[in-house]
Amino acid sequence: MLTFENLSLRMGGFALAADIEIAAGQVTALMGPSGAGKSTLLSAIAGFLTPDGGRVMWDGQHLTDVQPGVRPISMLFQDNNLFPHLSAAQNIGLGLRPDLRLSSEQSTTVAEALASVGLSGFADRKPGALSGGQQSRVALGRVLVAGRSLVLLDEPFAALGPALKDDMLDLVKAKLIAAGKTVVMVTHDPVDARRIADQVVVVADGAVSAPVATDVLLDDPPPALAAYLG
Repeated sequence: MLTFENLSLRMGGFALAADIEIAAGQVTALMGPSGAGKSTLLSAIAGFLTPDGGRVMWDGQHLTDVQPGVRPISMLFQDNNLFPHLSAAQNIGLGLRPDLRLSSEQSTTVAEALASVGLSGFADRKPGALSGGQQSRVALGRVLVAGRSLVLLDEPFAALGPALKDDMLDLVKAKLIAAGKTVVMVTHDPVDARRIADQVVVVADGAVSAPVATDVLLDDPPPALAAYLG
């Protein structure tokens, strides 16, 4: 379970408070107006932002003072965060060993990940030779091999066309949830939330709401979200 215990985040004049729990093994969408603090909350979970007060906990472990690289967390960014000088296989391999000195077993794991995300035969291609959708698949493959239990998505598929974005969202649910991951994703699109999210957390007016089942919340959104969605 992901727990925000009296969490307080402040940056200049911006403030965000959270005191909720998010169940493990589900896809949770963070939704709310632009600038409300959705990505800020992800940064606090990942360890890129130090809380002003309170704690972030995962599975009973206090994460607040744990360095980002040690947290049981993988993150997919909007730019996929691929290294342009490395091949698709090498970019995935980074999820296993940052020095890329892979054992034969680990190399097999990378090959299986490539196949799992539909990129068999693309192992030697560098990001510049891949389409946007293929780059997203490489980034997802790296998350799969990393073996971390909590995955954060900061709108990594926003630049893709509707069909490709739907494919990636379906792949996220099929692969990550099947692997027992817990997924927290930022999205501005209710269609995306309905497609894969089990529940929605609204971030608005300086507060983070408790999770509500996706269809229930989107069928009758609270005023702040309704105003944003139009």
